[in-house]
Amino acid sequence: MSLIAGSYERFIWGFKLKPLTHDPSSQSLTLTQLFSYPSHTAPITTVAAAGPAAASGSSDDTVHIYDLSTAASLGPLHHFSSSVTSLSFYCPPNLSFPRNLLSASADGTISIFDTEPFVLLKSFRAHRKSINDLAVHPSGKLALTVSRDGCLAMSNLMRGKRSFCCRLGKEPTVVKFDVSGEKFFMVSEEKIGVHVAEDARLLFDLDNEKRVLCAAPGESGILFTGGENRSITAWDTNSGKIAYSIEDAHSTRIKGIVVLTKDVAGEDDPYLVASASSDGFIRVWDARMAIKGKPNPLAEANTKSRLTCLAGSSLKSSKRLQIGKSAPKEEHDGAEDL
Repeated sequence: MSLIAGSYERFIWGFKLKPLTHDPSSQSLTLTQLFSYPSHTAPITTVAAAGPAAASGSSDDTVHIYDLSTAASLGPLHHFSSSVTSLSFYCPPNLSFPRNLLSASADGTISIFDTEPFVLLKSFRAHRKSINDLAVHPSGKLALTVSRDGCLAMSNLMRGKRSFCCRLGKEPTVVKFDVSGEKFFMVSEEKIGVHVAEDARLLFDLDNEKRVLCAAPGESGILFTGGENRSITAWDTNSGKIAYSIEDAHSTRIKGIVVLTKDVAGEDDPYLVASASSDGFIRVWDARMAIKGKPNPLAEANTKSRLTCLAGSSLKSSKRLQIGKSAPKEEHDGAEDL
């Protein structure tokens, strides 16, 4: 399992989560640093990871690609005219290598890249203002974006164009699909809206104490959130109630949460959740222990930097990554590979 974190100081951090002993039943873990690169010339705003691939986006108008299997930086993608605000890999079910990388930018555009090698397939405008967050449906056929223009947009990734846009009462900052793709979650300040994916119908709102800054879906309808209250909250989105929480998980605001899915072959593996805070700490928790009381982190790393985002991958792959030259636009006028 790997974690990557971006920082305000322009550094990207990579960690490997490993057991302290060779006993597979042991829950003693450690975060071993894989790399630390001053990849960007401006603060890192977003990171993404899937299989051996990782990416970081920045307000320097670039995306950098990393190979987690070799702890190598592969260089930048120069296809942007404004800050990169959100990144997401699309990895088809039962595959360990992502098929596409999607990016959202401050100029309201979405870009779709192939990953074998990394080449631009399509860019199109989805919003009039900066996109705050992007979520790809588990099918890979559509994506949701929320923007500073106060709108929720749905884009058809098969055709590479926006297909729907709805103006909202408040500016949403975070949008996520659940694991099944049947629901999506939209955050605005301290409220989390639970919606039906088919028609965007609001089921109910979840009211957090303070502003929510990050969210990550888990199994069985659980949604993990973190933010200004410095706690990790696990919401049962089927009932609309709090399932459990890790109070004061960090001493400062939480800027990133990752659910590290357990190994299919290990039924007794801990249900791991990682979190990152603005004071530089990354912590890994066994979420099941929160039901019994406040747990201690299973592993911890201090980057001594102002962290802005966190991503992780629990998939293993032997494929090597490379960056290629983008084909002429007319050859990739649609996102047919999605």
